[in-house]
Amino acid sequence: MLTLHDIENLFARRGAEQYSGEPVTQLEHALQSACLAEQEGADDALVTAALLHDIGHLLNDQGETPTLRGIDDRHQFHALPFLRGLFPDRVLDAIAWHVDAKRYLCATRPDYWAALSDDSKRSLVLQGGVFSDEEAMRFMQRPHAQEAVRLRLWDDTAKQADLATPDLPHYLARARRCMLAPGA
Repeated sequence: MLTLHDIENLFARRGAEQYSGEPVTQLEHALQSACLAEQEGADDALVTAALLHDIGHLLNDQGETPTLRGIDDRHQFHALPFLRGLFPDRVLDAIAWHVDAKRYLCATRPDYWAALSDDSKRSLVLQGGVFSDEEAMRFMQRPHAQEAVRLRLWDDTAKQADLATPDLPHYLARARRCMLAPGA
């Protein structure tokens, strides 16, 4: 299990790496995602999920733009063992389901796919493609699926070069407020 100090160190070590095929770094993407959540009035748990949704990329280094090599790094699941015990299921589920939320949105919003970045389109194929109507219905029955959809929408737009956001300590303070109590 990671601590908040470990998360801060991970972003210090690897946050300056380019976010696959996008005009932002890993840290900028995380901060922009959290900022968008905060601007929409999300609570601490959902802002924390937005901040940490792609931390699996930093924990499981697959090199630059793994989708170009046909690799789905399954980052959404790789992060969970490191965050379990630190944050409640609401944070973990939003992180775990944010990739499936993309599959859901492609199935339910006709214009959604066209707005995805090239890397998101490549990864969609590797992640199982667009949900069928039945898969989309089952997805929305999962715990915290609505939060995962909100997170996905922030994720999609958190790719703007040179966008000013609050800093990492600001969002780690919010993360601290939604941490599980020791022994929980």
